[in-house]
Amino acid sequence: MKRRCRCGWGRPKPLFPPVDEQSGQRLFSKGTESHSVLTSNGRVELARKRWYLKGVGSRSPLDKLVDAAEATLSIGVRELCARIRIKNFDRAAEALYATAQIRLSGELLRQTVESDGKLVLALAKSGDLLPVWTAADCETQTPDGRTITRMYMGMDGFTTPTITATEKHQRREKVVEKRRLRAKAGQTLRPLLAAKAGTDGPFKETKIITFYDQTITYRHISVTRGDCDVAGLLMKRDADRLGFGDADESIANVDGGPWIINQVHKHHLPVTATGLDFYHLGDNVHKSRRIAFGEPEKPGDANDPGNHWAGKILHTAKHEGYQPLWEELVDWRKTLRGNKRQEAERLINYVSDRREMIRYPEFIEHGWQIGSGPTESECRLVPDRVKGIGMRWDPDNSEGMMALDALEESGQRAEFWRLVRNCRN
Repeated sequence: MKRRCRCGWGRPKPLFPPVDEQSGQRLFSKGTESHSVLTSNGRVELARKRWYLKGVGSRSPLDKLVDAAEATLSIGVRELCARIRIKNFDRAAEALYATAQIRLSGELLRQTVESDGKLVLALAKSGDLLPVWTAADCETQTPDGRTITRMYMGMDGFTTPTITATEKHQRREKVVEKRRLRAKAGQTLRPLLAAKAGTDGPFKETKIITFYDQTITYRHISVTRGDCDVAGLLMKRDADRLGFGDADESIANVDGGPWIINQVHKHHLPVTATGLDFYHLGDNVHKSRRIAFGEPEKPGDANDPGNHWAGKILHTAKHEGYQPLWEELVDWRKTLRGNKRQEAERLINYVSDRREMIRYPEFIEHGWQIGSGPTESECRLVPDRVKGIGMRWDPDNSEGMMALDALEESGQRAEFWRLVRNCRN
């Protein structure tokens, strides 16, 4: 692009060359060079000038207008990659080509998705990526017809497959051998990147924190591979951002794990009430039923003595509360001996340790949920893409992958990509 001098007849003056931002010195042209960018509308070939300054290096300003990261994939392609929830990356790449005619390798797709997943975590940590809803959106009707705001919180953990140090070493030996053969054949190879450390076991625990409204229309999901304290800080961060304490009723529905209760108390989470998930209570009751009564001849037989006893115990807990439940279990223990009595002791201790959370009659009266189903379902949905036959992950990569799925479940996808595009401008 050129312009004429003020007299109108002189030699046209170029708007370029650009100057170096640091030194203010003029950059010199190195000529025209092609640049390829894969976009959601296909591959685009660009011809642009490169500019050079001794001691600074070369650059191409046009690249930043197309993609500020000077990447080979546009933001549109990256978003498509992130939204293909196929576990096998080679098959995901085939699906991307079949549906959008975008051709890239499974390895490049994997690197792209993992990188954007880590970006989700970074933006959430910095506070740039915020929830798209707050407590004010969580309106619901009380049993007496009043309109109030009500929000729930859940917390749990699940395991994900990781690659061990031994597996890392075996894989690297294979890569080194292949590179040796390629080098022997005359191929020029880039230096091999430093190996990342493997884990000490094939599975590691991931913590998940969920916030949601009465109808589960609004959800906010966060994941971390950190320990209990890290999960507690994440819980506190999200509670503050969502205005959990501003809701008229803020309910914690958890599975009764001591680490969860400790974090709720440690960070003084402003809860109206904390409830023990009814499913987990039932799971413990049926565990005792199997030991004390054995398995029924017909699964689910309501006339089976064990099933009848378990149903009666759970009915007492749900409709009468902790004290009648505890008394009924104590009376039942008196009829047992040996390992059956020991199992009764275990169940009584389990119930006694969670006495403040067994408040089902009160929960039902207020219309509060007594189950942590929304949290349990996220424990299956969020890690689904990192679980599969033969799949092994570096913990930071699997955390990034799960962060992308948590982003989708939280309804933040549009906000995330808006931030990415704004950062590129």
